[in-house]
Amino acid sequence: MTPKESAAAGLILPDESYALMGAAFEVYKELGPGFLEAVYEEALARELVTRNIPFRRQVPLVIHYKGCPLDKHYVCDLIVFDRIIVELKAIRCITDIDLAQTLNYLKATGHPLALILNFSAPGKLEWKRVVHTNA
Repeated sequence: MTPKESAAAGLILPDESYALMGAAFEVYKELGPGFLEAVYEEALARELVTRNIPFRRQVPLVIHYKGCPLDKHYVCDLIVFDRIIVELKAIRCITDIDLAQTLNYLKATGHPLALILNFSAPGKLEWKRVVHTNA
């Protein structure tokens, strides 16, 4: 599906997601499975720089309670295009715990979209789109 077809299908941030996934597939093609998450994070950061895709690494996410920030915070792997949370994994498969963690990141930031990228799934780059709804 092209980015324009994705937009027509109602996907959130289709062009940005497409660009990000292209970079992720390039990292997977080059490194394959078996490395630690930190290796994939550094490689993906370098690929994003090469492609002129704006991002931030290891971003603290402030959680608010009744309008006040809590001392406890999350740290997400990447925020790309200032709107997409990227959670990197190097595990056998993405689990419900990973989805819950990513949903918490979306709630904390108010960003509309997250992508979980798992570089160690057998034989492929496993990925999931996670959308934040206010429901």
